[in-house]
Amino acid sequence: MIEMAPIELNGHTFLSVSVRLPKTNLLVVTNDKGYIMCGALDVALLNEKLKDRKVIAGRAVGVKTIDQLLEAPLESVTIEAESLGITAGMSGKEALQKMI
Repeated sequence: MIEMAPIELNGHTFLSVSVRLPKTNLLVVTNDKGYIMCGALDVALLNEKLKDRKVIAGRAVGVKTIDQLLEAPLESVTIEAESLGITAGMSGKEALQKMI
């Protein structure tokens, strides 16, 4: 099952996407600038092999819902996310606010 829903943060709209897969969930919250995602996100790949794309993204691990993704500390972030002041350890919600 795929679920999509808007999320409002400080007057800005993000899109949440949940994909229920066998034994796991794929979770993403995004806008036109960047995104946060569950542990399925490969930050090293984005930083190394796809560096020229300048992807702004952060990864939280161990989350099972969009609410958990928003509250959990990010485990890792891309180089481009760091350039916006997004750091590992900040919550997903804090990271999204820097993507506005």
